[in-house]
Formats: sequence, structure tokens, C-alpha cells
Amino acid sequence: MEPKVNYLVVGLFVVLLGALLVTVVLWLGKGFDQNTYDRYFAYMEESVAGLSVDASVKYRGVEVGRVKEIALNPGNPEQVQLTLDIIRGTPIKEDTLAILDVQGLTGLAIVDLTGGSRASPPLEAHAGERYPVIQTSPSLLVRFDRAATRLLTNLNRVTVNIDTLLDERNRMALSQLLKDMSGLTQILAAKKNLFDKGISDAAKTMENLVQTTHTLNEEMPLLIERIYGSAEALEIMAQKIGRTSISVGSVVENTKPDIERFSQLTLNEMSMLVAELRQLTASLQRSAQQLEREPNSLIFGRTSPPLGPGE
Repeated sequence: MEPKVNYLVVGLFVVLLGALLVTVVLWLGKGFDQNTYDRYFAYMEESVAGLSVDASVKYRGVEVGRVKEIALNPGNPEQVQLTLDIIRGTPIKEDTLAILDVQGLTGLAIVDLTGGSRASPPLEAHAGERYPVIQTSPSLLVRFDRAATRLLTNLNRVTVNIDTLLDERNRMALSQLLKDMSGLTQILAAKKNLFDKGISDAAKTMENLVQTTHTLNEEMPLLIERIYGSAEALEIMAQKIGRTSISVGSVVENTKPDIERFSQLTLNEMSMLVAELRQLTASLQRSAQQLEREPNSLIFGRTSPPLGPGE
């Protein structure tokens, strides 16, 4: 005898299981997400390969939204326009930056928000903009690629410069330079004794200089003391000379009237005396000449000149 099956219980179980599955699907699909979102634009100038719609948007590692749409910028086809839905209340500031970040080895990309200082004002849409625009920054891979490109460019430039430097003429010049340096090294090796002697003499000179400096350091205080004593003596002498000058000046000032009177009274007499002395000198000279011509005139007197014809 076959058991009776309660079809009502089976049907109720199927309905409840289906409702549960729908609820789980809606929950997994964020059908019960009660958050309120604000919409933003971000324009990427690099490839967004690996980024998909509904990809996470994180702020300092905390998930704060999702990517709503990915499209080319209608105004600039070299840029990718990302439409971001971000939970209202997230501190999106004017200096907030959106960076494309790749998660692990899967190659899946997310949008990572960084920056946003406390002093910066909140980001708002400008005139003519549909939504506020978050500034973007190159991702780590792009920065690495740019750095590698610059490095390769510089290496290529260095290689070209080295090739230019090491052409045939420069190689010959370099070879000659190496030969000259080798000859100079040999000469220096041959003159090693002279260099050693020069170094020894320099060491002795330095030693003598140290001894001289030590002697000067010992005798310098005494020398300075003597200089100070000489300076004081010179100062005293200068003071005495000054006082003597003042005394001489006062003496000259006191005797000035007498000197003026003496000059006025005796000047004429001195002039007459000088004239008479000149006349006396002339007479003595004539007498001396007469004695030289006629020595006997001193006894017999001057001889009369002979008479001329008819006298």
C-alpha cells in the first residue's frame, strides 16, 4: 500500500524556498542598499583596462561607493569619463584625488580616493558642470612607466654621447693621454727619492714653524707689554712736546713787539752799515791791487805818472 503524499506541504516548501532564493539574490545584488549617493565625474588620461561598472570606489581603503558608468569623454576623446556614485557624507574635498589602483594578481581595478585635507573646502560643481569633477592622478603603473621611459631616454642619450665621445679621434687622444700618464708615472717613480726628501724637508719646516709659533706664543705677552710701555712713553713725550710748543708759542707771542721795534729801528742803520762796508771793501781791494803793482809805494808813496809830450 503506497503512502499518501501531502502535496500542500510540498508546495508550501517550494514557495518558501523560492522566496528565500529571491531574497538572497536581491540582497546579494544590493537590492536592499539604503544608502544615499552623490554623483561625481572623474576624467582619466590613462587606460582603464581592468576597471568595470560596479567596481569599488574606496577612500583611504574604506569602500565608499561604486563606479556607475565608464565612457569616453565627449569633449575630449583622449580622456575616459568615470561616473562615480559615492555615499553622501563622504568628505570629498577640492584637493581629493582619484587614482586607478589594481588589486592583487587578479588585474581587477578600483578607484582609490586620496588627499582631502581638513582645511580644503568641499568639492562642488562649477558653472557648466553637470556633476562635481574629482581631480585625478596617474596610477602607480603609469608613474613607473613614465619613469622607465625617461630612464631609457636618458640611457639612450648617454649611449649616443658615449659613442660620440669615443670616436676614432677621441680614442687616439685617450690612448695618447694614457701613454703620457704612464710616462709621467715612470718619471714620478724615478724621482721618488726627491719627493721623499721634499716631504721630509716639508715636515722639518712644519716642525720648525710649530717651534717658532710656540716661541712666539711664549714671548708675545712680553713683547706686547714692551709695546704698551713704548706707547705710553711716546704718549708722555708727545704731551711734553705739546706743552713745550705751547711755551714756545707764548714766548714768541710775548717777544713779538720787541722784535718788531728792533726791526724798525735798526733796519735803516743796518742798510747804511752794509753800504759803507761795501765801499770800504772796494777801497781795500784797490789798495791791495796797487801794492801788488808797486810794492815800494807803501814807503815812498804812489809814483806820479810820466808827463806826456808838451807837458
